Amino acid sequence: MKVRIDTDLCAGFGICVGTCPEVFELHEDGYASVLVNEVPSEFEELVRKAADQCPARAIFVTED
Repeated sequence: MKVRIDTDLCAGFGICVGTCPEVFELHEDGYASVLVNEVPSEFEELVRKAADQCPARAIFVTED
């Protein structure tokens, strides 16, 4: 599984970081980024949850 954040849509709510800090982080500019190229299997459910809960709908998950 891969995940990306559309930086044009991200509003910096930080819900993704609160849900899965192992995969997401907030930069000093206040916007989220992804820390991994491939989501470890143990975090896949949390990443899907973060994508579902993102108010800006900025998180996109692709299954490989």
